[in-house]
Amino acid sequence: MKKQFIPFFLFLTIIMGSCSASKNVSKTQKTPFVWEGANVYFLLTDRFNNGNTSNDTNFERNKKTAKLRGFEGGDIIGITKKIEEGYFDKLGINAIWFTPIVEQIHDGVDEGTGLTYGFHGYWTRDWTNLDPNFGTKEDLRMLVDKAHAHGIRIILDGVINHTGPVTQTDTVWPKNWVRTGPVCDYKSYEGTTACTLVSNLPDLKTESNENVDLPPFLIEKWKKEGRYDKEMAELDAFFARTGYPKAPKYYIIKWLTDYISDYGIDGYRADTVKHTEETVWADFKTQCDFAFATWKQNNPTKVLDENSFYTIAEVYNYGIGSGKIFDFGDKKINYFENGFNNMINFEFKGDAQKEYEFIFSKYSDKLNNELKGYSVLNYLSSHDDGAPFDAKRTKSKEAAIKLLLSPGLSQVYYGDESARSLVIEGTEGDATLRSFMNWEEIKSNSETQKTLLHWQKLGQFRRNHPSIGAGIHKKISDQPYTFSRTLSKNNYSDSVIIGLNLPVGQKEVTVASIFKNGTKLKDTYSGKEVLVVNGKVSIDSEFDIVLLEAISETK
Repeated sequence: MKKQFIPFFLFLTIIMGSCSASKNVSKTQKTPFVWEGANVYFLLTDRFNNGNTSNDTNFERNKKTAKLRGFEGGDIIGITKKIEEGYFDKLGINAIWFTPIVEQIHDGVDEGTGLTYGFHGYWTRDWTNLDPNFGTKEDLRMLVDKAHAHGIRIILDGVINHTGPVTQTDTVWPKNWVRTGPVCDYKSYEGTTACTLVSNLPDLKTESNENVDLPPFLIEKWKKEGRYDKEMAELDAFFARTGYPKAPKYYIIKWLTDYISDYGIDGYRADTVKHTEETVWADFKTQCDFAFATWKQNNPTKVLDENSFYTIAEVYNYGIGSGKIFDFGDKKINYFENGFNNMINFEFKGDAQKEYEFIFSKYSDKLNNELKGYSVLNYLSSHDDGAPFDAKRTKSKEAAIKLLLSPGLSQVYYGDESARSLVIEGTEGDATLRSFMNWEEIKSNSETQKTLLHWQKLGQFRRNHPSIGAGIHKKISDQPYTFSRTLSKNNYSDSVIIGLNLPVGQKEVTVASIFKNGTKLKDTYSGKEVLVVNGKVSIDSEFDIVLLEAISETK
């Protein structure tokens, strides 16, 4: 790994403003973290890295499961170890989102594909506790602290829509908490919200404002664990402060936002958003903001910057082409006005079939106009998308370029960077997308190492230059294909020039629109340094890509 990593020099950004000012090199500026340009790594907690083998089996989860349907050993400590090793730094990652870590149902269910346990984290039994297969709350505290020390934000995955399935061990929640039917037909707003996603996945009555008591099994559980009085006191304080009724949604909002005020996480990706009334998410964001402010007040020495808490919505089938609106057919919802900074963009993998300029110009136009102030999260593969852009991993180089150089947030799904196979024989359904991270291939396979190095170079350039994801795209020329990205935000400015599909060997790139004559530039892809002469730079490298940034005067 370390032998494959080519370190990058500290870069300098360009002061934007007037045309003449944009061509002058400034003094060194600290690169701010800009959510709209973030490079997000998404992983299944159970499938990434096993840092503590002693927690691999709990609650007698020892039944034989269908292939890749059981716990494989990945945990919070495993993620932390990779943070400490610098794996994410080398990949240019500045935010990590991992699947839910709250306590899952203890037993498994047969979904028609064989026995499945809640290894994925979306089958909650107790929102107030971590599942011991994933780790402890102290493990989480350490992970957040280590990530922040590396400039990496942490995004947890929050579920408010449903509990876990019912098993012989895991009881159904009370009727005033959940419905057990009908199954959603997706034909209308009500047919998408007042229903269960699938059979035996109880749907929380998030539309209800009725006061409800806690489920008896949860009270009994907390008493056995010796924390009943503490949990009840906290709930009483929450409802007294907010004035909310003791309705199911508000209990869960309280429990989820505790992870913000207790550990200082930076964002939530909200699961199955369109299956829950939009007002739930507006209330959720209000309490997220309160919890984040509380954590900052209580931990002044740990505050990273002035960024607010960040929220990402999973509204299945939303695409950037829809702008701010998701249409249910009989009702249109603006989720950006109901608690979300960002929407997962299900349209990107389709757009990725097209040419670079089509993608880059489309996304820059949308994000700097109709969606200005918000953003989308682009992805090419994920844990539950059965039709990824590159299922057979034959287009890893192209995938990296299109994902990491597109405006918007980028979501690197674990193993995208190492061509982890998405086609696993003997699996059913989405299990094929969820194999364990291919660490052995990274260590021993030279082709895997080349693929990883490509993702590292692009990822670091993206991380170091917020203009890539959050800036304005402008094409410079078709042949060779070159373009600029510029960003001016508060007192920070950033400009870069990128060339793709260039000749291998000697190549000339026009840079006059951004860099003035005499400016020293670095192509971070090859490591070559060049001087701007007559508005151009000449680079001799073995690559067909150039990633140009200005070199600091004080370097």
